[in-house]
Amino acid sequence: MTKPVELNDVNFDKTLQEHSLVMIDFWATDCQPCKVTAPIVEELAEKYNGKVLIGTVRVDENPRIVERFGIRAVPTLLVLKDGCEVDRIVLQIIDIVQLIREYVNEKLEKNAGSA
Repeated sequence: MTKPVELNDVNFDKTLQEHSLVMIDFWATDCQPCKVTAPIVEELAEKYNGKVLIGTVRVDENPRIVERFGIRAVPTLLVLKDGCEVDRIVLQIIDIVQLIREYVNEKLEKNAGSA
């Protein structure tokens, strides 16, 4: 099984040079929403193996990367193409809860009509 690559202040630039498309999960050990998103990031690493490098950066251990990209909250997901940021999403537990509510409501409404 392919796992996300643990990126740090030492291997970060070299990794970006070797991969044209990279998604990075910025996380912290004491972050509850990070624990929710971690399995999703692992799933993406498996799904996009060989196409997109999926990496993780532990924010408390890699201040240079955090400062470089202006990370102010975790979890934050960045997509980089050729080393340049092309997309960013800052996740909060409220966002995750709202997405789950919308998904469940949509499925319940769809299936309630056929009951």
